[in-house]
Amino acid sequence: MPRQLGDLEDAVMTRVWQWNRPVTVREVLEDLQRERSIAYTTVMTVMDNLHQKGWVRREVEGRAYRYTAVSTRAAYAAALMNEAWSKSDNPAAALVAFFGMMSPEQRQALEDAVRMVRADRPEGERPEAAGLPEEAEQERPRAEDAAARGADRPPEAGR
Repeated sequence: MPRQLGDLEDAVMTRVWQWNRPVTVREVLEDLQRERSIAYTTVMTVMDNLHQKGWVRREVEGRAYRYTAVSTRAAYAAALMNEAWSKSDNPAAALVAFFGMMSPEQRQALEDAVRMVRADRPEGERPEAAGLPEEAEQERPRAEDAAARGADRPPEAGR
């Protein structure tokens, strides 16, 4: 997984993701200039860097390149969450703390996502056949149980 995008990289990628079509440096520049003063060469360099890092692919069109996102913003966000979670020495505690920070809308989105993932798995398929650890199908411990095992929530969590 590539590193987290910098501020300007994120601003550029936001446009590429939102427009969901091949874009030129000039198009991105003109849109960015509505918010900040920025040079063509700066945007060109950022887009070239994004290409070198594998975030966008490019094709020559005339004298310019057209850039297209390699993956979605949702995939980028998921990869960041997975990377952060995988670095935890206590994944259950990290999840409890993360869930405690979620708004009711975010929790509902999470519940909807879990339902979609479970619906996509053929009935009777074992978790390891779906690439999931066996314990993924077992009943999850309650948040209080995880907290008692060392899942320290940040002060603002759950309030």
